Amino acid sequence: MKKVKWKKLLLILLTSIGVISVAAGNYAWGLVVSTYTNIQADVERKETKERLEAIDFGEGDPFSVLLMGIDEPGDNGDNNQRADTLIYLTVNPDRNSFHMVSIPRDTYTDIVGKGKKDKINHSYAFGGQEMTIRTVEKFLDVPVDYFIQIDLEGFEDMVDAVGGVDVHNDFDFTYKDVHFEKGPNHLNGNEAVKYTRMRKDDPRGDFGRQERQREVILNLIHQGKSMSSITRVKDIFSVVEKNVQTNFNLKELWTIQSNYRSALDQIHQHEIKGKDGSIDETYYYMPDQESLKKLSNDLKKHLENPKSS
Repeated sequence: MKKVKWKKLLLILLTSIGVISVAAGNYAWGLVVSTYTNIQADVERKETKERLEAIDFGEGDPFSVLLMGIDEPGDNGDNNQRADTLIYLTVNPDRNSFHMVSIPRDTYTDIVGKGKKDKINHSYAFGGQEMTIRTVEKFLDVPVDYFIQIDLEGFEDMVDAVGGVDVHNDFDFTYKDVHFEKGPNHLNGNEAVKYTRMRKDDPRGDFGRQERQREVILNLIHQGKSMSSITRVKDIFSVVEKNVQTNFNLKELWTIQSNYRSALDQIHQHEIKGKDGSIDETYYYMPDQESLKKLSNDLKKHLENPKSS
């Protein structure tokens, strides 16, 4: 069976935030509430004609999540942060599955609220969480029910907090003075960051990097599902509090942790098909509109609630 590989922001959905709800049963509830209060973001779910009904997590309704990885201030040469990583998820426990779409950061698309086309990752610099969410909704023609944002500088601390991560590297490479041998590797936080950022020496370029990122997250999730692998729970809370924002409320997260585990049984990974292009000597990734429409239809079907049909 082909190994399923994941993207790094899923760590926040199922390891860091998931650990909060799991830890609540074993640690001081006050610590859980305090941490969660500090990561709450006030972005409302937008009702559309296709998505009018409220989501009932107790009943196991399907839902969608946009995961946003925000770069460090100054990385792009200015004071504006950008969405370095965007992943759209649909979760359906009735089908025991979820779908994951990695959106290339250089994707050329309409920036909702800006009145122009640009790279999709610029939407965050232009209008923050709200503009990024609405831009992704229009690009994929799907609803975004919830979002989770992480500042990527916290990723290293998160890996260290769970005791490192095991990976199986496909080929030897060296990146920023760290050598990664072909085969099994155990990575600390600093090594994991470098392992997931190398692109130029990968035969598949950015798509190869995405595969390594997804591999790291899959293995972190397996470790995070067991509290025995979390020896520094307070460190997890600290990392989450400093680097995460979400519009999930605490009750919703608790219910998801309890009722949606079956969705991990089947994982369907998607990449946006397209080609390289340029406009005015600026590089863009040009999505294939026909395959994008098919992907959109598949995601909509996955969000359908069989209980309401």
